[in-house]
Amino acid sequence: MTEPTETTDPNYDGAFDAIVVGAGLAGSAAAITMAREGLDVIAIERGSSPGAKNVFGGVLYTPTLRELVDVDDAPLERYVAEKRFSMLTPEDETAVSMRPGAWHEEPHNDSYTVLRGEFDEWLAEQAVEDGTVLVTETTVTDLLRDERGTIVGVDTDRPNGELRAPIVVLAEGANSLVTERADLKETADRSDVAVAVKEVLEFPDTEGAIEQRFRLTDEAGVSYHYFGEGAVGDAFGGGFLYTNEDTVSVGIAYRISDAVDRQPKPEETLNAFKSHPAVAPLVRNGRTVEYTAKTIPEGGPDAIPDLVHDGAVVVGDAAGLVLNNGVHLEGTNMAIESGYHAGRAVAEAIEAGRVDAAALSSYPEHLEGSFVVRNLERYGWLMERAIEDRDLLFADLPRAIADAGEEYFRIDRDPKAVHAENAKERVLETVGGWTGAAKLAWRYRKVVS
Repeated sequence: MTEPTETTDPNYDGAFDAIVVGAGLAGSAAAITMAREGLDVIAIERGSSPGAKNVFGGVLYTPTLRELVDVDDAPLERYVAEKRFSMLTPEDETAVSMRPGAWHEEPHNDSYTVLRGEFDEWLAEQAVEDGTVLVTETTVTDLLRDERGTIVGVDTDRPNGELRAPIVVLAEGANSLVTERADLKETADRSDVAVAVKEVLEFPDTEGAIEQRFRLTDEAGVSYHYFGEGAVGDAFGGGFLYTNEDTVSVGIAYRISDAVDRQPKPEETLNAFKSHPAVAPLVRNGRTVEYTAKTIPEGGPDAIPDLVHDGAVVVGDAAGLVLNNGVHLEGTNMAIESGYHAGRAVAEAIEAGRVDAAALSSYPEHLEGSFVVRNLERYGWLMERAIEDRDLLFADLPRAIADAGEEYFRIDRDPKAVHAENAKERVLETVGGWTGAAKLAWRYRKVVS
C-alpha cells in the first residue's frame, strides 16, 4: 500500500488545480474523483493522519464508495446482519429486531461497521495512489480572496502558509470554523446540533465475547439504537451500540441545547446508559480503549448552506448533510456522495476555464436529484415534530408500551382476553384514546408513506 505523500514545509503555491480542506470521507471522495479526472489535487488535514480527528459511531454505507474504490480491500470491521430499535424506560426495554437473511449475502446491504481512524487513513491512501498530495498536521486558518471576492486559496498555520489554487473544497466536518469565518455558512443554532460521546470497549478477558453476546458468526455484526429516558434521560436523542471485529462501539447523542439545560453531563449520561439493564450485559467487563466526542449537524434540509461559491464548494458534514430521524441514521454515504458530485463539478469547471458559482452549479443540481437531498427533504419535518412531542415519544409512550407488554404476557389465573384489554387500555390512555391514536398515526404517517 502506498504511503501518503506528506511534506514538512509545503511550498506549493499555485501548483494545484484544487485544494481539499479535510481528508475525511467527503474530502477524500472529492480528491479521488478530481484526481481521476486529471486534476492536480492537494488535501490538507489538520490531524496527524486522516481520521485521527474524526469521531464516528459507526456504520459505513458503501453504494457510492464502491464506484470509487475496491471496498473489499478496505479495513471493514463487520457487516451489519441485525438492526435493533429499542425504547427504554429507566428499567425496561421494548425492542424490534430485524435479521434478514439477505443481509448475510454480499454486498451485505452495503452496511459495515468501521473504525474511522483506520478507514479514513486507508481512503486517503487511495486518493494518494490516484495522485493526490496529502499534507497532514496542518490547519487551514482562513480562505484567501482576490479583489473581486473570489476565493483563490487558503491560509494555513505553516510559516509562509498561503496556498493558492483555482478551487477550494471545504470538507472540514461539522466543526466548520473556516467555512463559517468566511461567511459561507451561518453558525448553527445549538438546537440544530447534537453532541455525541462514544467509547470503544475491548474484552481481553472474555474470548469470543462479541460472537457470544450478540449471537454472531463469522463477520456478521449488529447495529443497535436506543431511545427514551433510559437512553439519554431528559434529552432529545438516543444511544447506540455497534459491534466491530473484536471491540464494541457504544455511545449517546443528544441536542447541545439539552446538554446545556436538561441533561448537562454527557459523560455521566453515557455511564448511565451503559448501566441500563438492557445494555449492561452487552458491555460488561469491557475495557475502554478509546473515548471521543463530536458534534453532529441535525438542522435538516433548511440548514443546508449555499454549496457553491466563486472558487469554492462545501461538502459533507460542513454542508449539514446528515440524516437522523430515529429510524435512519446516515451521514457517511451522504458525505461520500457529496464529495463525488462536488469533484465532478470541479473537474467540469476547470475544463471550462471557469471557477465561479454558476460554473459549479452541477454539484448542487446533481446532489438535489440524488438520495441525499431527497431523503433530507422527505424527513425534514420529523425532527421538529418529534421535539414537539418529546415527552410523549421519549417518556410517556415507552413506559406505556413496557407496561402493556408486561400486562399482555402476564401469567396468572385471569383469561388472556383480560390481559389483552388491560394492555390496550394502558396504551390508549397514554395517547388519548382511539381518537388520540388516530391523530398520532396521521401526524407521523410520512414515516412509512
